[in-house]
Amino acid sequence: MKLGIIGTGRIVAEALTVLENEREIELNAIFARPHSRAAGEELASRYRLPAVYTDYGELLAEADIDTVYIGLINSVHYEYAKQALESGKNVILEKPFTGTTEEAEELFCIARESKLFLFEAITVLHNGVIERMRESMPMLGKIRIMQANFSQYSSRYGRYLAGIVDPSFDRECQGGALRDINIYNIHFAAALFGVPQRVEYYQNTGFNGVDTSGVLVMQYDGFVSVCTAAKDSDSPCFVMVQGEKGYMRMDSKPNAPSNLTTVLIGEEGAESHYTEDLPHRMTGEFRDFARMIDKKDHESAAFYERETLDAMRILDMI
Repeated sequence: MKLGIIGTGRIVAEALTVLENEREIELNAIFARPHSRAAGEELASRYRLPAVYTDYGELLAEADIDTVYIGLINSVHYEYAKQALESGKNVILEKPFTGTTEEAEELFCIARESKLFLFEAITVLHNGVIERMRESMPMLGKIRIMQANFSQYSSRYGRYLAGIVDPSFDRECQGGALRDINIYNIHFAAALFGVPQRVEYYQNTGFNGVDTSGVLVMQYDGFVSVCTAAKDSDSPCFVMVQGEKGYMRMDSKPNAPSNLTTVLIGEEGAESHYTEDLPHRMTGEFRDFARMIDKKDHESAAFYERETLDAMRILDMI
């Protein structure tokens, strides 16, 4: 995979720390908006990227790349992904994928027609924990409740309280707790159970109307899922699925699954533990993307497409 990096923000810098150690991935260019050129040049120097562009069209036309990783603000995901696909490039698009399901379906349609790959960079789906959860769930019997909590006091919340609105707290940029961090909880629910019958979202609202925290209640057939996320406060994070015969619990931030404990009721010694051992929470997803692109594995890519579209349908319901 020959990769072009789109953006210069915090998530891009974090991704680059992972990508520089992945020998199967070539880092060949970075795009920065004109006002962020200095940041782009600094990242290019630090991670040895050979080319810096401030014109997106030029990067797509000239750079030695077959794939772009888009780490820009949420509200421009659709337009940047569409332009890349129409230029014949595979796309890795940061979460949350797009603003609407309709936009997501259009992008996947373009990708399929052009035999290109389009992925959402969502760590939940590229981690051994979710696989163990799928394997263990039948042992739990009839599912009754799912709970998930991703609460993390935002480093930008102090600025927000002072009246400075960064994109992650800007409704116009599709910011807020639901799309920024509750999306990880939603992906756990979608990956395990699909799309619910109905949803209710109860939010704490900031001065500009953005949700600084909130609780999402999803009604499935026979059970309820409760997903909590907060950028204005902190607490231990977890994901737990409860059935009539046992439960499984992950005690880590939902964006970085690292462990799973499964306990069966009434069976002595029926407790198992799994630990995920990846160098970084983003390692698994980039290794999967590179493998699927390099091996032209469209069958596996179709699985991830369905997972992304289910999560987008839930966001549309909300």
